[in-house]
Amino acid sequence: MSTPSIRRSDDDSDADSPELTAVQAALAAEHAAVYGYGVLGGRLDGKQGAEARAAHDAHRARRDALARTARDLGGRPVASNAAYALPFAVPDGPAAVRLAAVLEDRIAGAYADLVRATEGARRGDAAGALREAAVRSARWRGGNVAFPGLAERASGADPAATGPVEAAGADGTR
Repeated sequence: MSTPSIRRSDDDSDADSPELTAVQAALAAEHAAVYGYGVLGGRLDGKQGAEARAAHDAHRARRDALARTARDLGGRPVASNAAYALPFAVPDGPAAVRLAAVLEDRIAGAYADLVRATEGARRGDAAGALREAAVRSARWRGGNVAFPGLAERASGADPAATGPVEAAGADGTR
């Protein structure tokens, strides 16, 4: 599995901070979520379609805020990939709902790491984002998990199933 590279400013010694690394990881996860919601949104209508559009907008706003935070911390925000390989095919509404739950689980994991790496207002923002992802995941799934953002502790969860969405072609496939 490949992970996005985290570009740093050469002139800032703080650029290697755990906080910046966690911000960049959350930003990469938001890029993937924005892409994923773009895919699944077209397969949902009615109330679910509206929920998907609202989640897409929320992830775009979080993505933009994280890019600003990365710059504030002296880094250059990690760029979005042109495309991402989805964890499974999304031919219809039920698969789109499953994908939405997986995306939210992955975002929750990134924000759990960000909560651990930050303090003060940034920690509060990360905790709020973790809560929002957990609530959206529970809505999409029709139930919740014991420890949102901590897949390895979720009862019956397969940690491999909640890994990062990979860039299309990163492993030689499309």
